[in-house]
Amino acid sequence: MEASVILPILKKKLAFLSGGKDRRSGLILTIPLCLEQTSMDELSVTLDYLLSIPSEKCKARGFTVIVDGRKSQWNVVKTVVLMLQNVVPAEVSLVCVVKPDEFWDKKVTHFCFWKEKDRLGFEVFEKFTKESTSLLDELALINNGSDKGTQQERERSIDLNFLPSVDPETVLQTGHELLSELQQRRFNGSDGGVSWSPMDDELLAQPQVMKLLDSLREQYTRYQEVCRQRSKRTQLEEIQQKVMQVVNWLEGPGSEQLRTQWGIGDSIRASQALQQKHEEIESQHSEWFAVYVELNQQIAALLNAGDEEDLVELKALQQQLSDVCYRQASQLEFRQNLLQAALEFHSVAQDLSQQLDGLLGMLCVDVAPADGASIQQTLKLLEEKLKSVDLGLQGLREKGQSLLDQISNQASWAYGKDVTIENKENVDHIQGVMEDMQLRKQRCEDMVDVRRLKMLQMVQLFKCEEDAAQAVEWLSELLDALLKTHIRLGDDSQETKVLLEKHRKFVDVAQSTYDYGRQLLQATVVLCQSLRCTSRSSGDTLPRLNRVWKQFTITSEERVHRLETAVAFHSSAEKILQECPEQPEAFNEVEQFDEIEAVGKSLLDRLTVPVVYPDGSEQYFGSPSDMASAAEHIREKMKLVSLKKQQLRQPEDTSPES
Repeated sequence: MEASVILPILKKKLAFLSGGKDRRSGLILTIPLCLEQTSMDELSVTLDYLLSIPSEKCKARGFTVIVDGRKSQWNVVKTVVLMLQNVVPAEVSLVCVVKPDEFWDKKVTHFCFWKEKDRLGFEVFEKFTKESTSLLDELALINNGSDKGTQQERERSIDLNFLPSVDPETVLQTGHELLSELQQRRFNGSDGGVSWSPMDDELLAQPQVMKLLDSLREQYTRYQEVCRQRSKRTQLEEIQQKVMQVVNWLEGPGSEQLRTQWGIGDSIRASQALQQKHEEIESQHSEWFAVYVELNQQIAALLNAGDEEDLVELKALQQQLSDVCYRQASQLEFRQNLLQAALEFHSVAQDLSQQLDGLLGMLCVDVAPADGASIQQTLKLLEEKLKSVDLGLQGLREKGQSLLDQISNQASWAYGKDVTIENKENVDHIQGVMEDMQLRKQRCEDMVDVRRLKMLQMVQLFKCEEDAAQAVEWLSELLDALLKTHIRLGDDSQETKVLLEKHRKFVDVAQSTYDYGRQLLQATVVLCQSLRCTSRSSGDTLPRLNRVWKQFTITSEERVHRLETAVAFHSSAEKILQECPEQPEAFNEVEQFDEIEAVGKSLLDRLTVPVVYPDGSEQYFGSPSDMASAAEHIREKMKLVSLKKQQLRQPEDTSPES
């Protein structure tokens, strides 16, 4: 029936379900009667619709019907109650009438459902009596079977009759509802001096129902205890079975998997493969560890709510399970840490091997640096690589020692198996790797020492070549300074002697420079022989050095000759000019004056002659103006000598005449 079809009738609200429940959890149906005449047909349609809404389970509990007759006539109330009695007796458990004013002053009709045996109450009583009696027999059989002597007989008896044919809770609820109905009906029958009296069946039914309920409660309580014990025993057996499954797997296949995994691999790839295999083993263990966690929680719950007799057994199971799981977890963690340490060791070993290969490749390539700066940069790079190798080898030793320490502890969970052979292979591999890296590093260090010595010799060679070239430049500068600045011949003999002494010192400096250059070039030859290479500049540096030195020597000799001639000229001229007139006899000879003049002329002529080098080139001392200035001083002194000569000749000319 759809609500849209009877919507106009439903809007009249002739009856409704308020949503409330009685003590039996039955729904409450309210019928509010009003002053207007109520159509019984519409009320019947409304009731049919409302009673079709709840579920069958709710209907089984019955409805409590409240008939509100305060605004209606008593005959209407009576009609409604009779309609409920005749139309829907199976769904109605209790009818409550809110009486109108002066309702009970009229002639009261007995609204009893017990008048005939085909009505609700008697049928419920008979059904309850039959079900309760059958249930008592079944419960007694189950309970008595649980009291047998041996545990096996008790369990066998319980297994045969474990579930009753009907639900005890339902039967007890039906009995309580029936007893409540009987008590309420008896109470209502004695109210107000009504001429009605209960039937004999009703009077006998109440104590019979009470007796059956008492017996049911007693047997049901015992039955619940039997079920609880059985459930507890079943749960305990299931837990014990699961515990043994976990323990047997961990101590059996699980331990066997770990016993077969002892290697650490000989490379990064091998260690990674072992780690992947270990992860698969851990994945299998994780499933059993999850079962362990669940079992541990169940055992803890049983310990909190268990009996004294079960505590010892439960604690023993829990301890056994925990010991095995924790031991297996420790082994897995140990194995994982060992493989991780092995992977780190092989990773460091591979990095160190690559560093040694790079260093060896660098050392095997013959270098031909262009200058000392590139050599210094190459040496710095070698030192950095060697330092990096030292750090890598130190890290390899640390990782290897840590791995060896872990391997030495591996025998603690070997389950009696001799792991000496497996451990010896791992230990030999680790020590072999470290020794091999040490030997490779030592070879590289020896080669680095040789390369360092060679490069230092190359640095020294470049330095010698540069210094030799610098010596040539210095000697060229000295030659240039000699030609351009060493021009003056002095105004007198003393000054000329000073210039001559300075020149000799100047020559000593040039000689030292030449000797220094020669030594550098000799060292260059020795270094080239040691390095088995040819010098870049010694082939042309030595001829340049010799050529410049030859030019300097020729120029220096010319300078010395000029200064010595100037000293002789100034000394002779000064001697003549400084002689006293009282001793003219010392200068009577004309040859002396002629000799001085000849020296002066020779010196003046020499000043105009260039220095001629072996290659045919010519060089003058100073500029023409400088040479003219130096010659001017010689000419002036020659004039003084000529004047002196004339003065000495005048007395000789006048003496014959007189």
